[in-house]
This record gives sequence, C-alpha cells and structure tokens, in this order.
Amino acid sequence: MQIEQVIETLKNDLPTLFEKDISYDIYTQDIYFRDPVNKFKYKFNYRIIFWTLRFHARLFFTQISFDLHEVYQSAENTILAKWTVRGVLRVPWKAKIFFNGYSNYKFNQDGLIYEHIDTWDRKPGKILRQFLDKGEDR
Repeated sequence: MQIEQVIETLKNDLPTLFEKDISYDIYTQDIYFRDPVNKFKYKFNYRIIFWTLRFHARLFFTQISFDLHEVYQSAENTILAKWTVRGVLRVPWKAKIFFNGYSNYKFNQDGLIYEHIDTWDRKPGKILRQFLDKGEDR
C-alpha cells in the first residue's frame, strides 16, 4: 500500500472516529497499540477499542469531537497525527473535556501500520477531573 493512501485514510477516518468505524485494511493483524491507559496487540482488540470509544462517546457525552490538526510522514517509517479531543459531558453542569495529543504510527515495508502509540498532553487523572468542573472554561 502506498503511504499517501495510508495518510489519506487516516485523514478521513480520524475526525469521525466517535461517530463511525474506521478502516482496518491499513493495519497489520498483529498491530500493537498503546496510550496512557491501554496497551494491547492484534487487530481484534484494536477494533474493540474503537467500538468502545464510540459507545462511550454516545453514552457519556452530548457533544464530542476529534479535531485532527495534521497528519504527515515524520520519519522514514513513521506517520504523525496531531489532534485535540473536546466534548461536553452528559451531566447537569455540562462539564467539558479537552486534551491534545498525537499519534505515532509505524509502518512496515508493505505500507501497513504495525504500531500505534498515543501521547496525551496531560495525565488521565487530570482529564477525568475535568468531569467534576462546574462550568469552568479551559
């Protein structure tokens, strides 16, 4: 697969990941994923994490978005995606969630992604504490 196709797929998939499923044909069967709260291997588990994101987005948020800022090849076998997650929690005080992050995707000689590592700009506990804030803007 051409790396331009992979980048284009990511550009199309990521902004709507809370609303609809992504394309899995750009990933290897044994894809490794890690973020500050999850770590696993294999495409089956990768599918579950995206299903879980959509499920929780619908259950816990009145609004949620994944703002994709840029996606580009940052090294010989690496794609970098920079993004922001923002949302409004389904609570009477309409708590807001907001955090920035980036995804590092490593791809093999076939152009398939075999590793996806997410980094967030704050610790998970700090993100969760946003749920308790009553009407404070960020």
